[in-house]
Amino acid sequence: MAAPHQAENLKVLRALVEKPALERSRDEIFVPLGHRLADAALRGGIRRGALHEVFAARAGEEASASGFALALAARVLAKGKWLLWVRQDFSALESGEVHGAGLMEFGIDPSRVLMLRAPDATASLRAGAEGLDCRGLGAVIVEPWGEPKVFDLTASRRLTLAAQQHGVTAIVLRFGAEPDPSAAETRWLVKAAPSPPDDEDWGRPLFDAALVRNRHGQAGRWIMEWDCDNGIFQTHSGALAAAFADRSAETPLVRQAG
Repeated sequence: MAAPHQAENLKVLRALVEKPALERSRDEIFVPLGHRLADAALRGGIRRGALHEVFAARAGEEASASGFALALAARVLAKGKWLLWVRQDFSALESGEVHGAGLMEFGIDPSRVLMLRAPDATASLRAGAEGLDCRGLGAVIVEPWGEPKVFDLTASRRLTLAAQQHGVTAIVLRFGAEPDPSAAETRWLVKAAPSPPDDEDWGRPLFDAALVRNRHGQAGRWIMEWDCDNGIFQTHSGALAAAFADRSAETPLVRQAG
């Protein structure tokens, strides 16, 4: 059972965003990312109401993986829907706090993002699963840390079923972990793509993203450029833009704790 304060928090969140579910067409279920080659591999786009996994490709790439997961969530959010981001306490200590002004620079309205802190992996999984039962949400990011046993194949199947049943997209963001068997629709390994030496601007966030699991198509690896103004990925061509993790903005998406 959830701790009393956790249950109360989830009850409040559900009351804030609960709305009647709407029937969805196929075009509403599959959302193009905007990147031509990635969308071709995905056979049209990322699937709403499914489980997706985003891993930091290596240590030190937590900000890049977080940005990519957030971009996926932004693509699947329907108008008027909310994003719930469940972060394990230790993850926040290790990789920094999410910063509201950084969300705005990334093209995300912070007033539509609900942040929930969980003391451990079990609580984060439970909160994420309960969030998928809230039809007012469009996506739920669950961010544990490391390789807790609770995040196993059975847990991924439960998340998948809950996401399918309610049409809410689940994104599991993994740091300090290696991919294991799961029921995820897609799995991405993400790191920052380097900026060109003559780049004087921040540019747009640029990701080196490897699609290593795709249940309905081919895998692939691409440089994917996030258009913060229009909330869509672009197919990169020409000079590289500034990488997400290399941006030295005054208001980053993730602000280091301490």
